[in-house]
Amino acid sequence: MDANAPNTLAVYPGTFDPITQGHVDLVQRASRLFGRLTVLVAQGHHKNTLFSADERVDLAREALAGLPGVQVQGFTGLLRDTVLALGGQVVVRGLRGVSDFDYEFQMAGMNRHLMPEVDTVFLAPSPQVQYISGTFVREIARLGGDVAPFVPPSVLAPLQRRLAGD
Repeated sequence: MDANAPNTLAVYPGTFDPITQGHVDLVQRASRLFGRLTVLVAQGHHKNTLFSADERVDLAREALAGLPGVQVQGFTGLLRDTVLALGGQVVVRGLRGVSDFDYEFQMAGMNRHLMPEVDTVFLAPSPQVQYISGTFVREIARLGGDVAPFVPPSVLAPLQRRLAGD
C-alpha cells in the first residue's frame, strides 16, 4: 500500500456524538496522508446517542465541508462489511492517551482477523485537542458549561438546542 497514492481509501469510523474539534483534527491530518477518506458514522446501536444517526451524519458533513477528498456517510452492522464494500484499505483510529490504547489495540486485532487485507493506522490528536471527547462535551454542555472551544461552530447551536429540549 502506498499511503500517498490518490486511490488509497481510508475510513475513519465512530459515533461522532457530536463531532468534536478532536475529530476534525484527525480528519484533516488523515486526509493529508490518504488520497480519499470516508468518515463512517456508526448507527451506535450499543450507545444511547444524543443525536440520531442521520443528524450525526449531517453535523459531520457540515463540519468537514470543503476538506478535499473527504466524504461522510452513515453505516450499520459490522464495520468490516462497509469497509470491504467501499474498497477501503485503511482504518484510521485516534488515540488520545494510554486509556484508549487497550481498547483500540483489541479492536484493531479483531478487525485484522475480520479483514486481513485492511490495515489500522493510529493517529494521536494534536496537543491542543487531545483531551476532547464527545462524552466530555455532552456532559459539560448538559451542566451548562461552554463547549464552543470543543466543537465546530456548526455543531454548537444544534447541541445547545438539543439539550434545551427542542
